[in-house]
Amino acid sequence: MTLRTSERTTQAYGRAPTSTIRGRMPATTGLPQRLRGRIAWRFGRGTALARRYLGGLKGIEIGGSAHNRYPVDAINVDRAAEKAIPYQDEERRLAGRVLPVDLVAEGDDLPLEDKSVDFVLASHVIEHFPDPIRALLEWERVARRYLFVVVPHRDRMFDWPREVDPVEHLLARHAQGLRSDEDRHWTVFTCESFVALCGAIGLRVVDTEDPDLKVGNGFAVVIACDPQTPLVSAEAEPPAAPADEI
Repeated sequence: MTLRTSERTTQAYGRAPTSTIRGRMPATTGLPQRLRGRIAWRFGRGTALARRYLGGLKGIEIGGSAHNRYPVDAINVDRAAEKAIPYQDEERRLAGRVLPVDLVAEGDDLPLEDKSVDFVLASHVIEHFPDPIRALLEWERVARRYLFVVVPHRDRMFDWPREVDPVEHLLARHAQGLRSDEDRHWTVFTCESFVALCGAIGLRVVDTEDPDLKVGNGFAVVIACDPQTPLVSAEAEPPAAPADEI
């Protein structure tokens, strides 16, 4: 299947966000986080890195949300046509609306051809995959230019008491084909540990931003992709290992 961007999608998630980034950014010191997020999105604050690498390209966003928009031309991919109620409630509370889903698919099993989009954007999503390596390799498979991944930092989130997951642990998960429908933070990262993971699986990091300038509770990593040959081409899904065996 080759990605097809509808006119509605382009207007809603491509040109429209870019056209709203005008005017002077008002001061947000002392405002609640939900208001800072709304203002930051509208005025494009903290999105310079995304605009530098993804501007003028067309791609997909995994698990996009209305309150965490980027000024890029991307359609929204999610595992269900309608998000779980807690996620919908959070989007309405922070942004006043719910971002529609354009393509229903598992984020680590995309119904797209190899190298069929320019980029994959995923913000605060990778930690929800039991096997983050599988997700990263799947995104690299479909992307011709870049992966733009924003990841919560262990020390700036509620995960701060947990240990950072070592690369060896994540490689073991991947080798065993860990799969689960449980929605939680499966993995805890720092920028250094995430970059080390990318290196261990052959992904080439070309830029980082730590902390990320958009929200500040994570870090951003830009990964350059081979435009023609994926690290792992589309293949049969490996047998899944029960979560309690990992």
